[in-house]
Order: sequence, then structure tokens, then C-alpha cells
Amino acid sequence: MSYEVLARKWRPQQFADVVGQEHITQTLMNAIETDRVAHAYIFVGSRGTGKTTLARIFAKALNCLEGTSPIPCDQCESCLEVMAGSNLDVIEIDGASNNSVDQVRELRENARYAPARGKYKIYIIDEVHMLSTAAFNALLKTLEEPPSHVKFIFATTDVHKVLPTILSRTQRFDLRRISIPDIMDRLRRGCAEEGITISEEALLAIARGAEGGLRDAESALDQLIAFRGKEINEEDVLSVFGLLSREGLETMSSAILASDVPRLLQQIAEMDQAGKDMPRVLNELIEYFRDLLVVSHGAEAASVLELSESQFTLYQKQIAAVDTGRILRVIDVLVDIDEQLRFALSKRTILETGLIRAAHVAESVTIDELMREIATLKKKELK
Repeated sequence: MSYEVLARKWRPQQFADVVGQEHITQTLMNAIETDRVAHAYIFVGSRGTGKTTLARIFAKALNCLEGTSPIPCDQCESCLEVMAGSNLDVIEIDGASNNSVDQVRELRENARYAPARGKYKIYIIDEVHMLSTAAFNALLKTLEEPPSHVKFIFATTDVHKVLPTILSRTQRFDLRRISIPDIMDRLRRGCAEEGITISEEALLAIARGAEGGLRDAESALDQLIAFRGKEINEEDVLSVFGLLSREGLETMSSAILASDVPRLLQQIAEMDQAGKDMPRVLNELIEYFRDLLVVSHGAEAASVLELSESQFTLYQKQIAAVDTGRILRVIDVLVDIDEQLRFALSKRTILETGLIRAAHVAESVTIDELMREIATLKKKELK
């Protein structure tokens, strides 16, 4: 058999296997158990969060030949065909290439006929926002009052492009971005199954780079295995994807807060020589200072961040010597650099000048610091 990429090999086949979407899987399972399955659903979320996967599992559960159940058997012909994408009663449509009125009219005509074998005829329309306005309008009547044997499941990354009249006729589920710990846990379990040795630092680097998309993380791991074989460390991840190590971010942020321009320039030169992605480095630096800002407001505020104990301790050490106002001004400068980098020919030059400006801003005393200093001096005079 030909090689199967990890993202397909590890695709969940049961609701319980779906990572990070418990609020949706539990609702769908309850709907099946209580026989309250609606006629139309729309799954909304960024790439790689499980929209199509949930649609397929839901279709399997509804059409399983062993009986409609929240836990499909995965053994009957219907389940196997859905898994293989060849089930006649589960029709997957790409919204981008089937977006005309004529194609929607054909869908409406076919929907009138009973399913070939299963209980329902299920239409899964991926990237449904790509349908034209005329196609949406042609679908309205069928979507509102479909035949009893028809179910619609839509998936989209841009829900704001879907007509309100369509949304009002569907049950909407918003998928969350997968958290870094959840991504790390799934990759860790998968690597153990595949006999791959991977460090925790490497898992963290992959999860950071995936930006909430589990499929992106699995694809990145696939590429790393092709690059390094069955032993992967953090340096492999950083070199392949142009990321900056956590240690590098800490060094750069410390240099900015200490206004250490020579060290900043040296680090930028090393990154450029190593082929790092400058815009990506800047985005990670913005996120780093955002985390610093949140931690500066106390442990309760920091609970919203996905930080390890060692990271939290480091942030506390950094903010102990700097005012919150300085962090805010550094973030403002970094955001300005981000705007300039998009159109810059020499990204290194823009990053160098921008970070030097951030270092000078970090050195400037804020009004709050001056007021505190004045108050301290007054207290000394009174004594």
C-alpha cells in the first residue's frame, strides 16, 4: 500500500477521539441518543480543528447499519464506505467548485430520492461560504424544509460570508482552536504508537507553530520524520520551520527591556544567517510581550495563558524589574514593525531599526514611575 500521511492515518473515527471539541461532540452524541437530530448543521472554525472530521463521524453515526448510535460500529459496510469516502448516501461536496445555481439545482433534484441503503441521505458541503449568493438562495427552500431522509452538514472557515438566511436555518457549532497542551498530548501519543522518540521541547515548538490547528501540527511532524527519522529534538523543528527557540525569545526580550542594542543586533544577525522567518519571529516576540503583560497583572490573569511553571517563573522575574507601561509601549512599537514588514524589501533592516526603537522606548521612564519616585522622595523628606 502507498504511504498514508499522519494527518489521515490519525484522523479520529469516533467522537471520543476528537481533540479539544468536547462541547460539540457531547451535544451531537446527546442529540443522537435522544432522537433530536436537526436537519441542518454548520461547523465553523479555523483550519485543522476538525470540521470535516466531525461531519464524517456524525454521518457514520446516523447511517450505521447496526443502528443509529453515538458510537458507530466502524465494521459495517456503511461505516467503512464513509471512512473511505465512497458511501453513496454520504455526499461530500466542495463549495468552491460546486458553487453555481445549476449545481445546487441538481443537488435539490437528487435530494428527493430515497437513500440507497442507509437511513439518511447526508450532504456534507465543505467551505460552504464559497457558494455564490444565487446558489445560496436556490438552496434556501430545500434547506428549510428538506425531505425527512435528508440531512445537511456545512463546514466553513469564513462564516461571515455565509448568508444570514442560511445560518438561521442551521444549528451552528463553533470549533475552538486546539490548545498547545492538547496538541502536544496527541502528538506524544501518536509518536509512541509509531516508535518515534521526540523531546518535549520539540513537541512544544511544533504546537506553537501550528497556531491551534492539529492537522498543521501533524503535517509538520510528518515533514520532520522525513527530515530526521525517528529521533527528533527542538533544534530540528526550529531549523526546518524557521522558528525561534524559547530561549532565543527570552534572550531577545531581555535585551529589549535592558536596552542592550549590541546584543539585539548580534541576535538578529544570527537569525538572518540561520534563515529564520523574520515576520514569524516578530509575531512570536509580540506574543511573548503580550504574555509578559498578562502575567504582570497577577497569577489570576495569567491563568488564561498556556504556560508551564518554568515559563511563568521566568516571566515574573522579567516583569519584576520593569513597569507595565514600558511593556505596553514596546508592544506598540512591535505592532508598528509588523505593519512595515509586510511591504518591506529588506526585512532584516526594518526589524533591526524597529527593535532598536523598542529598546529605546523600554528605557524611557513612564509617568507612573516618575510619580512613584516623587512620592518616595516626599516620604523621605517628611522623615
